[in-house]
Order: sequence, then C-alpha cells, then structure tokens
Amino acid sequence: MIPPTASQALAAIGYGWRIFPLTPYGKKPLRGFTNWERHATDDPDRITAFWTHAPYNVGIACGPSKLVVIDLDTPKPDENPPADAARDGATCGQEVFRLLCERRGQPYPGDTLTVRTRRGGLHLYYTAPENVRLRNTAGSKSGLGWLIDTRAHGGYVVAAGSYVRQRDGTGSYEIIRDAPPAPLPAWLTEALTPAPPPAPSGDLLGNLPGHRLSKYGETALRSEADRVAGAPGGSRNYALNLAAFNLGQLVTRRVLPEQVVTTALTRAAELANHRHPELPPNSPREIAAVIASGLRAGMTAQPRRRKAACAPPRENRP
Repeated sequence: MIPPTASQALAAIGYGWRIFPLTPYGKKPLRGFTNWERHATDDPDRITAFWTHAPYNVGIACGPSKLVVIDLDTPKPDENPPADAARDGATCGQEVFRLLCERRGQPYPGDTLTVRTRRGGLHLYYTAPENVRLRNTAGSKSGLGWLIDTRAHGGYVVAAGSYVRQRDGTGSYEIIRDAPPAPLPAWLTEALTPAPPPAPSGDLLGNLPGHRLSKYGETALRSEADRVAGAPGGSRNYALNLAAFNLGQLVTRRVLPEQVVTTALTRAAELANHRHPELPPNSPREIAAVIASGLRAGMTAQPRRRKAACAPPRENRP
C-alpha cells in the first residue's frame, strides 16, 4: 500500500515546489538528504518511487521553491512571554504578528495558503519577492518578534499532510486556508531584508596580526589578495582556493605566516562579496573552508623545481 504522505508529496510539487523526505513521524531530513536544498526535487517519478518505501514526512525547500513562510508558533508549557509581549497581552506568535501589522498600519496578510502546525501554530505561505534573497529569521533577535520565525533561502518547512510525533507535541500539519500563496507584502519584504554589511576596507594588508613581512612575501600576498578581491562573480571560490594554494607553498617555506595569509584572504573574499551584490554572498564559514582547503593543499604540495635556462652540456665520455 502506498503511504498517504506520497499523495501529499505529489500535491506539494503541484504548486511548483521542490521537496525532500523527512524521517517518518519526524521533522529532520532523512539520512542521506542532509544537503536538502541540493537534493530537493519536483520530479514526480522520483517522488512516487521513493515514497512507496515508507511513510516519510515531506519537507519543502523554501529557497528553491521561491517561498517565504512565516511561522507563527505557540509557547511551550513553561515559556513566559517577554515583557513587551506581556504588556500588550500577546500570548502566541499569531497575536504578536497581528500587533505588528497594526503598528505598521498594515492589514493582517492572512489571504494566503495557511497550514496549522502540530502544536496549533500557523504557517503562512508567500511567494518570494524577485531580486531579493531573504534568509531565515528567528524570534525577536533577527526577525519579526517573539514566536515568529521565517523560512526562506537556507530553510525548510514541514508540508501539510505530514504527521509528527515528538515529546513537545504530536499531531498533523493541515491546510486550513486552501488558497494560492500570495506575494509577500512589500512591508514584510523590507522588514526581513537584512541591512547591507559595511563595505570592507580596501587595504587588504592593513593591521595584519603582529608580523613583519619580507618585501617578497608582502608582494606575493598583495598580488594574490588583489586577484581574489577582483575575481569575476562566478569564479570567486576558484580564485580564493587558487590563491590559498599558492600562498600555502610560501607558508611551508616560512616566507609567510599562515595566520597572516588567512586574514588577508578573508578580507579579500569579503571585498569580493561586496563587489557582487547581485550574487549570494559566500558565508564566513564557506570562506574559511575554502581558504583552509587551499592552504592545506598548498602546504603539502611538492615544490616545483625550476630548470636552469642554460644548463651546460653533458660531457660525452667513452
């Protein structure tokens, strides 16, 4: 018998969304699907074949699906509202969101696909704005308020029809307003758009951690850092890895300290991000990983031997 979640998986791709399997009765990606943004699919044949094996829950990759989902949660049994929410009498994410709409002079944007979650919260589905790459937010610190999370690029939600059984709550995800996802209102797009980071300093070698460099080392470091900072958008990682590899060989020869190379290349990669606002920025973690990989390869590579330009002829001896 085909599990009921198979039909829910097919229904999800009917909206044009890209999905991936979650553990049965759980919310975590199935083993082997941890890189779920890359593994998510809208291929009905693959989905039908896969979902016949077990009642996997359905995860929707929000970024590839061009979705922004606002998650209005309910408090845990021992959770008390913060002072501002308590002052306004708000006891759950939906009430906090309604108050936010009132303060902004905006109507509550409820005319959209709405899913009730297993603990009585709501997922409001919206189509993502064009030319703006929104990321996830959480609560008051990075988002819209207490018990309000958002899922966009880098996030996923549990699809309607899934059933979750966990200690903090058991239940199904059910559509309670069956409407097409509405465009995300402009005021919410503005509220969720992160402020641009300050432009990195153009001096890539300024105030490097306490080392005096030889003229040769400084010239090599500046040349590679400038190449990374000026790399075309589509080749930023390649340029960064190559620079780290080249400089890693100088680290092995003790021409440059590893910490100095890492600092200079990190600054260069951040400047490359800033020069290409049309592209998703490389995160600090991604930058650090590329630099570390290139340095490691360069530091363990066999040094290249230079042939003498005018080697003396070998004597012919009988």
